[in-house]
Amino acid sequence: MPIARAAKRATARLGAVVLAGALLAACGSGASPDSSDGAGGKVTLTVDLFGSFGFKEAGLYEEYQQLHPNVTVKQSDTQDEADYWKSLQTRLAGGGGLADVQGVEVGRIASVTQQQSDKFHDLKAFGADKLKGQFAEAKWSAATTKDGKILGLGTDVGPEAMCYRTDLFQQAGLPTDREELAKKWSTWEGYLELGKEYKKKAPAQSAWLDSIGSLYGIMIGQEKERYYNASGEMIYEKNPAVRTAWDTSVKAAEAGLSAKLDQWSPQWNQAFAAGSFATIPCPAWMLGYVKAQAGAAGQGKWDIAKLPGGAGNWGGSYLSIPRAAKHKEEAYKLIEWLTAPEQQAKVFQKQGNFPSSTGAIAKIADAKDAYFSGAPIGQIFGDAAKESPVQVLGVHDQNVMQQLTNALGEVERKGVPSDTAWETAKKGVANVTG
Repeated sequence: MPIARAAKRATARLGAVVLAGALLAACGSGASPDSSDGAGGKVTLTVDLFGSFGFKEAGLYEEYQQLHPNVTVKQSDTQDEADYWKSLQTRLAGGGGLADVQGVEVGRIASVTQQQSDKFHDLKAFGADKLKGQFAEAKWSAATTKDGKILGLGTDVGPEAMCYRTDLFQQAGLPTDREELAKKWSTWEGYLELGKEYKKKAPAQSAWLDSIGSLYGIMIGQEKERYYNASGEMIYEKNPAVRTAWDTSVKAAEAGLSAKLDQWSPQWNQAFAAGSFATIPCPAWMLGYVKAQAGAAGQGKWDIAKLPGGAGNWGGSYLSIPRAAKHKEEAYKLIEWLTAPEQQAKVFQKQGNFPSSTGAIAKIADAKDAYFSGAPIGQIFGDAAKESPVQVLGVHDQNVMQQLTNALGEVERKGVPSDTAWETAKKGVANVTG
């Protein structure tokens, strides 16, 4: 998860799997060798992340420190990935204040491999090339430059599903069985129609979904080409898939189906426990976030069903080592261990972050989640991962996404006409992509 914006979590399996995630590391060294922090060769490794990667929650740092008594791991994190990325860019430009390990979200990966490879260490120097067969091909290749530098090791990917509140569905007279719902909302049109039924008998202060931004994000995750084509050309303006996701999101707003919540805001966080929405599109990394926000009182009230419109992926991440990191070799040993199949399986079992390691995928195939009414999360997200398209990622993928979702927020909360908001988004994209 790590979700999600894009991730917090938030972000494939088998050979030809879902999309790649993003966090990376890149190139070449030239920096001074690792140094210890104190007597006895003790080392403090700093890890800077966004959202919830699940390492701390799954007890992995404690386990690693027990295995390596001379190592202490300290994690810092930023909830909003956009804020995290902005801060990281500032520190990369100045060369100071960087952690030994930095996270990079899937929508940023092309930026790192194509524009910032001189800022990150080539992990091939530590033998990372021997790990290639351990990861889904799409995940591995996305973090590799054209000249063969390995810029990051993959953590999770973001196969998509739909999370929903069974208690709210019951109160509105809707079915709660995940198989039946998957049939009723096999299309996005069907999902909106069911939302209109919910609205007629919905509990007070409860909407069908959290925001149209999350609806747009999950829909666009079902597409192979979104904002760029395979040649690196920006195509979002003329891509019918983008416009369909946009128009469907606008329809949801116009039908009054949204709680109008800004994702990752305090109000959005509180809404999980308050029952302010009945459904939320959820990549695998979102599960841990739902649990954290809804709390113990939410156990058994949530369930998970197959996503409308087919399989997709939203998010996923990498762990990378900046060129300016103080302890590169020790940092590499840590990230190699964190991304190994055994550890990825533990994170999934604790947080729901779906593995990018093919070995871990086999380990969690039969996993179920008691919090989500015993939902077979291994099967649901595993099937989604296998069926999802391998997405084409561009240099400004995340920036384009952010401008479009920001504009949809204006439609949702201020009633700005769709065409006006679209033009605003286009101007925003032009500004951030230069």
